[in-house]
Amino acid sequence: MTRTAAIIGGGVIGGGWAARFVLNGWNVRVFDPDPEAERKIGEVMGNARAALPMLYDFALPEEGTLSFHGTIAEAVTGADWVQESVTERLELKHKVFAEIQAANPGVPIGSSTSGFKPSELQQGAADASRIMVTHPFNPVYLLPLIEVVPSEATDPGAVEAAKDILTSVGLYPLHVRKEIDAHIADRFLEAVWREALWLVKDGVATTQEIDDAIRFGFGIRWAQMGLFETYRVAGGEAGMRHFIAQFGPCLSWPWTKLMDVPELTDELIDMIADQSDAQSGHLSIRELERKRDGNLIAMMRALKQQGNAAGRLIKTHEATLRHMPDDGPPMISARRVIPVDWTDNNGHMNEGRYGQLFSDASEAVMAAVGADDDYIAGGLSYFTVENTIKFIEETHAGERIEVHSRVTLGEGKKLRCFHEMKRASDGALLATSDQFMLHVNLVTRRSCEPPEHVAARVTQLAALHKET
Repeated sequence: MTRTAAIIGGGVIGGGWAARFVLNGWNVRVFDPDPEAERKIGEVMGNARAALPMLYDFALPEEGTLSFHGTIAEAVTGADWVQESVTERLELKHKVFAEIQAANPGVPIGSSTSGFKPSELQQGAADASRIMVTHPFNPVYLLPLIEVVPSEATDPGAVEAAKDILTSVGLYPLHVRKEIDAHIADRFLEAVWREALWLVKDGVATTQEIDDAIRFGFGIRWAQMGLFETYRVAGGEAGMRHFIAQFGPCLSWPWTKLMDVPELTDELIDMIADQSDAQSGHLSIRELERKRDGNLIAMMRALKQQGNAAGRLIKTHEATLRHMPDDGPPMISARRVIPVDWTDNNGHMNEGRYGQLFSDASEAVMAAVGADDDYIAGGLSYFTVENTIKFIEETHAGERIEVHSRVTLGEGKKLRCFHEMKRASDGALLATSDQFMLHVNLVTRRSCEPPEHVAARVTQLAALHKET
């Protein structure tokens, strides 16, 4: 049975909520008095349709329906969940809640507010027990964190039901057990933001320098390990207690504009250390380091694929490491370490990555015959039409490998290569690829004869490699 969510307020956040629910198979009913709301949410939906499915290896459910309604009452009637995302004006939110509860008594209501506590939202409500904060992060259709903040008046059963709903659409409901201004995450963001403003005002750093400090450094660590686990690792084998003993005194130094810090009493140190032990004590520091490193590699490789932030830096450096292979025979068309994100649940290299590796090797051969990036940009290339891969031995993350390539056929449009993937440490043969390619015009998408200088190089290499 298809469930229904009502979205009240269709701005950036409301549109993201709508997309998250629709793409997970819910019907969504939207109310927003903005005459441009349908267009704006349509654009958010377009982005979400392109992005969210990329997170998964399996297809998402069939999309629910998205509809727009002229009144709050019409939008929320029959809804299983209501998400309020109107402007941050308390009196407006109170009015919206009253209309929702008049039309659909008992429906759970989540508010996207970042500034108000649930007890403030519940003031004057017909049924305070159904109202809570469910604070998301933009873009809602991709980022999973939702801060679920009830008050003492909120029904615990409604909170658990809300957490189940949010989990079902791929979100991570963080149950904030004590209501507080700005909840949890925004308090961190506010502290960093305030200090960043001082650094800019005092002429210490530009906005780009501050952003670079985050995206090339601690922001990557926080993305995969958070704050306390990061510092636990920084404490070495002695863990969190040693980290506090070593770096705790600096909290009283005049480093920042944020000098209001708690006194590090023995009681507080014990509390933090004990909580850290409960969180991560089942893992040794070495295990945490390996976990951290694997996560960092996978994230930065993902950033590299997008050419962004730390990934752009890696791509720039990587260009200095790429060298044209010698003619051979054999040509060493690839040298690399197998990255952690190339392995599967069995602990060895995923079959699909062999195809990628041999594709990279063929690109090196293509560059050697003159069919390089500039050549492809000019409208000509080679396309693989047949590739037979044989898997001989397991390959694991961290192993250094080489690919040895030979041109076994070079006639007219035809280019055939035989690749051997070998472990660098002992020369063991791990896999082979017999790859047949045709020269193609990228405008017509048809096979064609290569220009003379490329054809001559292909013929030359085929003759050279045939002699071995």
